[in-house]
Amino acid sequence: MKAFRLDELEAERAANDGAYLQFLRERNMSVGLYALAAGEADPQSPHDQDEVYLVLSGRASITVGAETTQVARGSVVYVPAGVTHRFHHIAEDLRVMVVFSPPES
Repeated sequence: MKAFRLDELEAERAANDGAYLQFLRERNMSVGLYALAAGEADPQSPHDQDEVYLVLSGRASITVGAETTQVARGSVVYVPAGVTHRFHHIAEDLRVMVVFSPPES
């Protein structure tokens, strides 16, 4: 079994000065923690994998393709592979768990 604590993952992500920390990689999926500060721009570009976002904390908007929605703690968003997507109008520091399938390259 592999088990993780979000507070420990967040500390590791912050210590490495990165917005993203991949903490699990398996044959069919990878999982990471993504963080953006309030007002920060999201530099993402489309990925080659399907992905699911689970918002752990914060508030923002996300645009996936031509659709935009508001997200906050507990929101789950699916993004198909190859589709342009971006968080924006980040009103509160955003912490998001990201699941890629297949694993992120």
